Formats: sequence, C-alpha cells, structure tokens
Amino acid sequence: MTVRLNFFTNAVATKFARHLVAADRALAESGLPAATQELVKLRVSQINGCGFCVDMHSKDAAHAGETATRLHLVAAWREATVFTDAERAALELAEQGTRIADAAGGVTDEAWANAAKHYDEDQLAALVCAIALINAFNRGNVMVQQPAGGYEPGQLH
Repeated sequence: MTVRLNFFTNAVATKFARHLVAADRALAESGLPAATQELVKLRVSQINGCGFCVDMHSKDAAHAGETATRLHLVAAWREATVFTDAERAALELAEQGTRIADAAGGVTDEAWANAAKHYDEDQLAALVCAIALINAFNRGNVMVQQPAGGYEPGQLH
C-alpha cells in the first residue's frame, strides 16, 4: 500500500495533525483512565478499519502494561469476561458513537445512562471527545491509506 498523502511531510496536514495530537494530550489529563482511552481508541479503529490506528493503539496499550488477552478480546468485548462494567459501558458508547450513520437515533439513552453510572461529567466529556477524536484520526488515515505495521510505541507522543 502506498500512502496517498503524507501527513508527516505535507504542511497543511502536519499543522492539522498537531492540533489533533494536542487535543489528545488534553484528554490524558481528564481523569478518564488511560486504559479505557486506549481500549476505546482500539475498538473504534477496528470498526473503522484503520490499520495504522489499530497498530498504534494496540502497541501503545501493550507498552503501558495492557495484557495481550484484553487487547485481543476488544473486538469481542460483549462476550469477554476481562473488562470491567465501566469499560464495557465506554466500549458500548464508543461503538454507538462511531456507528451514528447506521442508527438513525444515534447513541441510545440506555448506553448514555450506563456510561453515566460509571463516569463523572468530566470523564464523560473526555470519553465523548476521545471517541470523536479517534474517529477523525481514523477517517484521515483511511482516506490517505496510511500504512500499518511500522509504528513504535510512543512514536507520536
């Protein structure tokens, strides 16, 4: 696969990407657990078929101590017993927030209420922002066919 547009060398794309990365850094200080953020980023990236982000977030999560079992089971989280109720609520919100076009109603009241049981308002805000942000990253990477497999943990942080 050949990248169509290099986000690392194009001035406009690089400037835009820096703003997205800065937004991601703000979420790191939000109180939303880092493990939850990585699981959500990984699941959304799987849904969107963004190989670069799947590669990045699985490697960053593993580097931060996430277990291989949990990383492998993110795609099948509903059937897995290795996630907390809070993580499951975050993954459900992430899936519904990513698949807005597939569901005329968007995120259900039930999914929102379930997430609100586990996260305070600031954490919910961070979760919503993280879901929106990873969707933006995924869409850009998929459009330009950003290749996957060569990411090194911490490379873009």
